[in-house]
Amino acid sequence: MSDGAGARDGAWIREAVARFEGPLTLYAARLTGDAERARDVVQETFLRLCSQPHSEVESHLAEWLYTVCRNYALDIRRKERRMLALNESPAASKSSPQPTPTEALERKEAAGEALRMLDELPEDQQEVLRLKFQHGRSYKEIAAITERSISHVGVLIHHGLKTLRARVAEGQLKA
Repeated sequence: MSDGAGARDGAWIREAVARFEGPLTLYAARLTGDAERARDVVQETFLRLCSQPHSEVESHLAEWLYTVCRNYALDIRRKERRMLALNESPAASKSSPQPTPTEALERKEAAGEALRMLDELPEDQQEVLRLKFQHGRSYKEIAAITERSISHVGVLIHHGLKTLRARVAEGQLKA
């Protein structure tokens, strides 16, 4: 490889890290339940990207990164669940950037309620809804990431949103 090609690959990797590190970390944190593990998963994802030829992943970089991240996070989660049988259960830490209280208390409360409702959905619905609305992925990308058909992704999103709408309506009626 020439020095020019190496510099281009290095710039490409830096751009990918700048663009996807934050969203992938949030995604991995939801899958692993731990911010530190999520950072490790994302770091491993980018290390794996470094070993891939640029030309083989460039056309579907987001899908590739999310898929590798998801698979590694799920592997870690499975290994940890096996270990839990021998150890005490861990406390799931859910850390996220917090806005200042004066910025929008009402918005924060509404968002908290929505996330609580989302957490009550089945895992597969949670995952596709988060990929769609928190990470801005298309149905096609979500299908590739989760190894489901596009139509199955659509059904999961539809059912998840329908359930959330019904719960919001119930909450408004009770209030």
